[in-house]
Amino acid sequence: MRLSLRTSATVLYCLTAAVTVLAEDKIELASANAEIHEIVDHYVDLQLKDANVTPASQADDANLLRRTMLDLVGRIPTAAEANAFMIANGAGKRAAMIDRLIESPGFARHHANELNAMLMQGNGGDLLKYLRGAAAENRPWDQIFRDLLAADPESGADQFLKTRVKDLDRLANDTSVIFFGVNVSCAQCHDHPLVTEWTQSHFFGMKSFFSRTFDNGDFLGERNYGLVKFQTTEGQEKVAPLMFLTGKILEEPESVEPSDEQKKEEKKQLEELKKNKKPPPAPAFSRRAQLAGVALEADENIYFSRSIVNRVWYRLFGRGLVAPVDQMHPENPASHPELLDWLARDLVEHDYDLRRLIRGLVLSSAYSRSSRWEGDSDPSPELFAVAAVRPLTPAQYATSLRLASMSPSWFPEQTTGEEFEKRIEQIENSARGFAGMIEQPSDNFQISVTEALLFNNNQRITSEFLRDAGDSLVGKLKTIEDTKQLVDVAVWNVFARPTDDDEAQTLTEYLVQYKEDRLIAAQQLVWALLTTNEVRFNY
Repeated sequence: MRLSLRTSATVLYCLTAAVTVLAEDKIELASANAEIHEIVDHYVDLQLKDANVTPASQADDANLLRRTMLDLVGRIPTAAEANAFMIANGAGKRAAMIDRLIESPGFARHHANELNAMLMQGNGGDLLKYLRGAAAENRPWDQIFRDLLAADPESGADQFLKTRVKDLDRLANDTSVIFFGVNVSCAQCHDHPLVTEWTQSHFFGMKSFFSRTFDNGDFLGERNYGLVKFQTTEGQEKVAPLMFLTGKILEEPESVEPSDEQKKEEKKQLEELKKNKKPPPAPAFSRRAQLAGVALEADENIYFSRSIVNRVWYRLFGRGLVAPVDQMHPENPASHPELLDWLARDLVEHDYDLRRLIRGLVLSSAYSRSSRWEGDSDPSPELFAVAAVRPLTPAQYATSLRLASMSPSWFPEQTTGEEFEKRIEQIENSARGFAGMIEQPSDNFQISVTEALLFNNNQRITSEFLRDAGDSLVGKLKTIEDTKQLVDVAVWNVFARPTDDDEAQTLTEYLVQYKEDRLIAAQQLVWALLTTNEVRFNY
């Protein structure tokens, strides 16, 4: 097949800067007018020039459409969508395609799925009830952060805390990792051995923001009292300050530890509220609210803004500007520090609009490079000289398999109408069960033995993707007498591109052995295409 897989210091910035001076060629771009994709390409190209590396060529239309649709709406194109994009003319067709996808209902659904995977990281429960609404209305990232810390159970935003609250050490570190790009777990038992900025006070300072939070049945509560104490490596006991990652210590009212009798009465009241499914009373001073406040202050939000920019970059490019994404510290600088700072500042200036950020990154030439590298040896991945090959998420993979195995005639001819969107959402819903059988990919992903056996031995593959029905690809193919046409229809449907000459010859010869049984021929061909690397990966 045609896909070739390759082996795969905190920098402060001024929020009031009106002009960014881009090094070397002295180009000046007013920050208020600069386009995100122009800034991305400028800084990435500067690094390539400095490294004397010529980047890969731009991906062809079919490749670029498939990649973009997987990233923006979580699925491959239909054959009709792919054909329409490839025959369209005009320099603006790519931007028009991106804008159409971002404005479609599919973007909100996929964006919610991606945020859910990032925020929940395999914990029980999910945030989809909350995130679907947030993504649909393009709720700003800072507001999402506030909502998750406020933990309203009616909206479903409480699941971030609720699934972690019984392990406050984990809750503190997960919050630090996900929202601020800082893994402080190594500073729990001692100051970080490699990063002088991370001390035990940083870890327990983060834990203090959650130390008064507790689970009370259907609701989370937060007490007005309680201190976090820890022991240093020298054996000294300390009270953890309410301290943010930047080192800023927050003042708070002095808390009074209740007596044993008062605690018994409090427990009794909480049990009654739990029984009647009512929330505990709100605290006079919420430490969680203080965290939301300090993390978003103009002088403190550098971690918050840089972390989400880095994670969105990782999602679209397969590698963060800071890698790994949870190691944002001075000992691990960004590959393109000026670019990361510009993007973080721009995100803040535009009210944490993730949809706008995603659009800008996807419009860049850095994003649209081919994943084929023709040189003798691969360039350093931090140069972004060639597109990374990325495994599909369970939702992407299951949806794409389901879509690829449907008859092209099952879809309405008009690919932008309401009926078409309903069919796509129907496919997404029907794919959820199979998605649960697929592993969420991580760095250094390899296809598991379990997944390989699933596609080779599980009857579900036949019943879901190789059905003989009027709405299935197999049902369509078995009616086609001409073998070349049969191959072309199958390749367009599964790969969303034309058949090349080598494929046409190979697949035609492959079908000879099944010439007496058109149904078996169609099933074998569809199975062979669906199980290729070209379907499993975004490239």
